[in-house]
Amino acid sequence: MASASKNLATTGPASWVPRLQAYVDDLRHEMRLVTWPTREQVRSTTIVVLVYVFAFAVFFGIVDLLLAKGQTALYQYFR
Repeated sequence: MASASKNLATTGPASWVPRLQAYVDDLRHEMRLVTWPTREQVRSTTIVVLVYVFAFAVFFGIVDLLLAKGQTALYQYFR
């Protein structure tokens, strides 16, 4: 952490001001180090996620339908 070497007041009512400033400074520093994905990478991974969500929705819909039909058949059998 960049602020580890700074001598900050840690007690008293005004101690939050320098700590907040140190936090914001550290945050800005870390955000500069982030490797951001390209627009194409975001687009392709979003498409993959949407395809998988749709596929799982269809799968669980079919499983739900089959279980509901099985339950209905079981109830009709013991009626």
